[in-house]
Amino acid sequence: MTKSASFDMASDSPNCRLGLGSRGGFRLVQRILIALLTAMAAVSSSAGDTLPNIIEDAQAKIVKIYGAGGFRGMQAYQSGILISPDGYILTVFSHVLDTNYITAVVHDGQRFDATLHGADPRLEIALLKIDATDLPHFKLYEAVEADVGTRVIAMSNLFGVAMGNEPASVQRGTIAARTNLQARRGQFETAYRGPVYVLDATTNNPGAAGGALLTVRGQLLGVLGKELRNAQNHTWLNYALPIAEMEAVIAQIQSGAFAPSAEISGAAKPELAYSLERLGIRLVPDVLDRTPPFVEYVREGSPANKAGIQSDDLVLLLNDQLIQSCSALREQLEYVDLHDEVRLTVLRGRDVPELREVILTAAPETFRNLP
Repeated sequence: MTKSASFDMASDSPNCRLGLGSRGGFRLVQRILIALLTAMAAVSSSAGDTLPNIIEDAQAKIVKIYGAGGFRGMQAYQSGILISPDGYILTVFSHVLDTNYITAVVHDGQRFDATLHGADPRLEIALLKIDATDLPHFKLYEAVEADVGTRVIAMSNLFGVAMGNEPASVQRGTIAARTNLQARRGQFETAYRGPVYVLDATTNNPGAAGGALLTVRGQLLGVLGKELRNAQNHTWLNYALPIAEMEAVIAQIQSGAFAPSAEISGAAKPELAYSLERLGIRLVPDVLDRTPPFVEYVREGSPANKAGIQSDDLVLLLNDQLIQSCSALREQLEYVDLHDEVRLTVLRGRDVPELREVILTAAPETFRNLP
């Protein structure tokens, strides 16, 4: 009958047969036990970090957003994520925000009137603000980047299934690719040309835009993009914008850049200011509260014509201020002195949209005899 090995930790007994000598064996056993206890403590402390608990924690940071829609089949809702305790919400810049009446619904069903704090059409992101405090939120500085093959979670209010305190929808998948949409130019109908995570889950459904992309550990990776269809083969692209690509711009928007034009009006007007007539631009008829500022006509030989402004251009930014309507563009030009430059960021093309920044300059005396 063979005896089993035994360990006598109270003495230097020869029963402690570890091949290292009695004292060495005792020390090794001590180290093993300490390592086991440390591991058990770590497991115990992270017992709450299961996937259901991670999802529950993230649910409190997802926002349902309601605004404009209902025309041409466009939905009036999308998603967003809380990024500060005092109510800043990161979402995508879309037609849903093209209204003065935006509603944000947080995880417990509370409804808030949200204001558009600012937006960058070039990145297609926007910041909303609600009047609240002590909100659970994602910390942008803790956001991470991930490689192809990383398992991810997408959380959003796709199809508008959550109206009140119902949880956001959760989808699981992996990152199929990291690519740059500029490499797909001519195929996808979007002005954004930056890096994206391409996902193998059907995440970009109606209402999902602005939702959160997370790792399975709950780390924030990015924001779900808008519905995007390949113009050549009519397939849909499921993607997210990495937080790393927008973090600096988000900070700028929070500090006041890219604010809606109405937020900066009230300053003294210069004696000699720009106007649409002086630039040689005629916009489409202003028939709605927020008629988009599309260019209908450019006068031959005018500053706008010389700078390259074209018919059908959509004006998005004036000197980095967000322009949401024909009337807003007219009003903002009245605050720009003719001695200064006018920088217009326009969206050009319907099938293959592209952003152009146009700089208009002219000597003030050129305009003295114009309207």
